[in-house]
Parts: sequence; structure tokens; C-alpha cells
Amino acid sequence: MRKITKAVALTLAAGALATAGATTAQAAGAVHGCPSGAVCVYPQNAGWNNDRPSLAFYSYGAHNLSKQVGHHYVYNNQTGGATARTCTGYNGTGDCQGYLGAGYYIDKDLTPINSILLVKP
Repeated sequence: MRKITKAVALTLAAGALATAGATTAQAAGAVHGCPSGAVCVYPQNAGWNNDRPSLAFYSYGAHNLSKQVGHHYVYNNQTGGATARTCTGYNGTGDCQGYLGAGYYIDKDLTPINSILLVKP
């Protein structure tokens, strides 16, 4: 498990493409309770929450968030090189920030985020 460095987190926050040592390794099996093929969100200020995510998204495209404020871990356990982006608008619109690669997570303030976009490679 690798945590994105502060420099990369700032790059993600700025909405730029963040690769920072991204690998082509694919996620396999559940990690921190996040099933293979999913992007998971964990409860506010709870870290990995004893490996119990509060949200899991499986399909490509936009997934709207509701009542997600403050800092949450967002973990990409997708396979096949799929990425995830956080967007300020609903339905994957607005400022869609960064490209969170498979096997990476970010501790993100979701207050201004209204959707997570799962992007097919």
C-alpha cells in the first residue's frame, strides 16, 4: 500500500495529472475492506475504519456523493489500469481533479466534492 506524497496530493488538488511513481501493477483482492474492482470511500476522519468502507463504487462513470464532508480516505482498488477522479460538480462535472491510480489512496477533503468519476483506461 502506498500513500501519495504531499507533493502529489497538492498536484491532485490542483487538478493536474498525477503520476508520481505510478505503476502498471493491478489491484487484486480486497484491500482494507475495499473489494477488487471498486473505488471505496471511508467515513470522515476514521482512517481505514477497521477495513469497513462507507461507500464502494464499481462501474465506470460518475457516482454522486451525498453528505460527505471533511477528510475521508478514498482508495482505488480497480483493476486493469482504471483511475478515479474527484469532481466538484454532480455527474462528473465541474473541476475534476487528479487521476488516482489503482492501488493508491488519498486523504481528501470531500466538502467541495460532489462526485467521483471512475475512468476506464
